[in-house]
Amino acid sequence: QSQLVQSGGGLVQPGGSLRLSCAASGFTLDYYAIGWFRQAPGKEREGVSCESSSGGSTHYIGSVKGRFTISRDNAKNTVYLQMNSLDAGDTAVYYCAVAFGVNSPQAMCTLPSTIYRTWGQGTQVTVSE
Repeated sequence: QSQLVQSGGGLVQPGGSLRLSCAASGFTLDYYAIGWFRQAPGKEREGVSCESSSGGSTHYIGSVKGRFTISRDNAKNTVYLQMNSLDAGDTAVYYCAVAFGVNSPQAMCTLPSTIYRTWGQGTQVTVSE
């Protein structure tokens, strides 16, 4: 059974850091584009950061550039999102997802939901005093 299992997240003060993990099982991440998405209450889901299937290029939405870093460890079959300098605007449920052979990170962040092979279960990130 193919699945993505997320870990990390939680409550953090403004200015703090968190690292989200997304472990794949039942398939390998080779040749898959990876992405992190978030959905805040009352808002639509947005692609936060994505990496191409080749791993050679990344995309970040403007509000997280310079603060978030997407990465993958193929040996561990795991994807990460390092989040630094968090603020209240980052509060949301975060999801990871993968799509086969998408070599544009921008496209990976904006594909129709049905294109993604698998989604993680979601993890809450709350930034508050």
